[in-house]
Amino acid sequence: MLADVDVFISNYTLVDPEIYQLWIEGFSSTEAVCYLKQKGFGSMFGAPIDLIASDVLDHYRTYSLIERLLHAPTKLLEQSCFQLEAQTRDLIIEKYYSIDDAVAREILGKKLSSRYRKDLDEVSEKTCVKLKSCRRQFDNVKRIFKAVEELPGNITNNIKQLFSVSDELAKKYASIVFLACLRFETSKKKLQYLTFSDLFACSQAIMIYWTYTYQHSGPEYYDTEMDKEFLLDLRELRCLLDKEKEIKHLVCLRLKPVLLERAYYELDTNFRSYWRAFITIACNLHRNRELRDLFLDLCEKLIEPWRQNGWSREQVNKFLSAITQSVLDLEISRDQETRCLWDRYMQVISICLDRMYHI
Repeated sequence: MLADVDVFISNYTLVDPEIYQLWIEGFSSTEAVCYLKQKGFGSMFGAPIDLIASDVLDHYRTYSLIERLLHAPTKLLEQSCFQLEAQTRDLIIEKYYSIDDAVAREILGKKLSSRYRKDLDEVSEKTCVKLKSCRRQFDNVKRIFKAVEELPGNITNNIKQLFSVSDELAKKYASIVFLACLRFETSKKKLQYLTFSDLFACSQAIMIYWTYTYQHSGPEYYDTEMDKEFLLDLRELRCLLDKEKEIKHLVCLRLKPVLLERAYYELDTNFRSYWRAFITIACNLHRNRELRDLFLDLCEKLIEPWRQNGWSREQVNKFLSAITQSVLDLEISRDQETRCLWDRYMQVISICLDRMYHI
């Protein structure tokens, strides 16, 4: 006697957003069934648990088959095995390439090697993200990095074109690729307090203002390549060391009405060390090692002293605004080249210090 076999045929591949999300988050099929049961999925639809388990398994098998196409999303657009509506296709690509900020932060500064992939259980434990999901995210970062690291043009646009993800998600990956290509130091203990959101804002600012794409456009320019001429020209800012007294006077005039007496006295006392830190960092950025240590230098030379002296974030931003404008107002800085150098330099430094200053 032949066994009964249930067969279901449809034109379109069905994707349940909730089950797909569980698969993306690294739930096993058994864990997914338990989760749905706890949410009252069965009682809501009057379905027995074995039917739910069968449905979840069917979805998981489908997603596993689709996954190989998701490694190159353009193939998903061309294939005919899985008939997907455009909205569904966009959803599964976007979800598959989603990345948790906590996981992204752990990946930053690490070599994208097979050896590190084996240690992702530590990342999973630290971030409370399931190991399977950590591996998916690591593999996606590595895949995108290899695909775009040597492509000319805008990284974000290249990622969107190759992987069909949203602009917001492409920018996240662009920041990861950029920080990895330039090997910025982000792993030192002093920098562990920084979130991925902080480093994302910093890297976006550097990509906009300090790479060749700042003043040039076209497919031959890379926004993973720093504007070396600009970094060399920053050495010209050393002349501002001789104008310390004038700049201090202008800064103090701006800040005296808005600072408490104690804060104003502290600024007056320590202005020289703060001012020299800005100029020293600028003059050394043409060296690869100094550029890679930018976040560390900002932390050690400015953020830590400000914390020790009890600066608020509001005070930091007022000081940054005052010192930027005071140099632009200074008579010597009416030289257009110096003004442009200082303004372009401080566009990034101000954003970095604002995001990095946590109380």
